[in-house]
Amino acid sequence: MPWSLLGILFAVCAVLCAVGFYKFVYFLSIGYGFAVAGGGIAILIMYLINPTATPLWIVLVQTALFITYGARLSGFLLIREFKNASFRKTDVAKDTLAKNGEKKMPVFVLATIWIFVSVLYVAQVSPMLFRYDNASTDVILPVVGFAVSVFGLILESIADKQKSAQKKERPDMVATKGLYRICRCPNYLGEILFWTGVFVSGITAYQTIGQWITAVIAYICIVYIMFNGAQRLEKRQMERYGANEEYNAYANKTPIIIPLLPVYHLNKKK
Repeated sequence: MPWSLLGILFAVCAVLCAVGFYKFVYFLSIGYGFAVAGGGIAILIMYLINPTATPLWIVLVQTALFITYGARLSGFLLIREFKNASFRKTDVAKDTLAKNGEKKMPVFVLATIWIFVSVLYVAQVSPMLFRYDNASTDVILPVVGFAVSVFGLILESIADKQKSAQKKERPDMVATKGLYRICRCPNYLGEILFWTGVFVSGITAYQTIGQWITAVIAYICIVYIMFNGAQRLEKRQMERYGANEEYNAYANKTPIIIPLLPVYHLNKKK
């Protein structure tokens, strides 16, 4: 394992996701996007300083994908945060905050989460690092992986836009049109596909058990996080729309994440 390079990558990801100390959720949102983009840039700099046999264009494409992913995610969330900041200045928001209060986590808890997510983000971008460090020259699987990642990124972006448009049209109902006809969480599907592409792109580069374990665990974690996110989203939707016949008809016939896979619910219906 290239521990020194992993250490540098960890430091970069840790610094960039440290915004979570300002607000806990930033560890898993804005800081996540920053870390992925920054991790890709860090590996590119490593390559430029000490080139290996890995083709430069492979490194550049992977870096571009990580930057695009991170910019899209963090940019989208930052815009939403600015809008929420404007709302918090209203009297309604001030009254709500006054009643509920804002809970602060102990510093040691935040520090533990910070270290954990930093390690996770390093593991997620590690296929690119292993390819560079092992001087892998294969281009077939990287191209296949890049294609899958691009498809996932496009799918996720379109899903987010369609959801926003449909919520404006019908704020009293979940999105059910466009990509939401094939599954209820196409944005989560896009996320899974993006990281599937990253994992696939590095398959011919993994040379040790440690590298395989790192890449596989990172991939399993992101898939688990997406299904867990879908489960929590479904729970909120059931609480809000559970009595709505239109919602129930849609939810009972539309797979929650994977199209054609007959998994319709991740929560037990009451």
